[in-house]
Amino acid sequence: MQNDKIDIEELLEQGNTIQIHTQGYSMYPMFLPERDEAIIRQAALADLKRGDVVLYRRKSGILVLHRIWKHKSDGFYMVGDNQTEIEGPLEDSQIKGLLVAFIRKGKYVETTQLFYRVISRFWLFLRPFRNPIMKVAAKIKKAVQKIEKKKKR
Repeated sequence: MQNDKIDIEELLEQGNTIQIHTQGYSMYPMFLPERDEAIIRQAALADLKRGDVVLYRRKSGILVLHRIWKHKSDGFYMVGDNQTEIEGPLEDSQIKGLLVAFIRKGKYVETTQLFYRVISRFWLFLRPFRNPIMKVAAKIKKAVQKIEKKKKR
């Protein structure tokens, strides 16, 4: 029986650029699962820097798309946009690809665009304050929905 499973790592190693739907909420608000797509190419480790979003394989075997928090001599430290806890160190061999563009709400965005770079660096800077920010945003959203519901009556 033939294995029809696509090997993402093999495609990247062969120099292909891949386009995948994101899953999970660890990179929210950048990505919403099943709505947004990530465009990834093989990572050149020497070029990776703080703020880059990379695809890596955890020791548990799961592929994860997170942002580089920092790179030290012992490895890479990562964080999701919807997280505050830093993961790492990751070995160089765990890094599989680099996000070069994405499709969000149907709009194609390259990671080299100035607006993206400014917003992503700012969000990385806000890491210690993300939980309170997200809680306030959720309360505001709930209040707005409540007001809209009253207007419909």
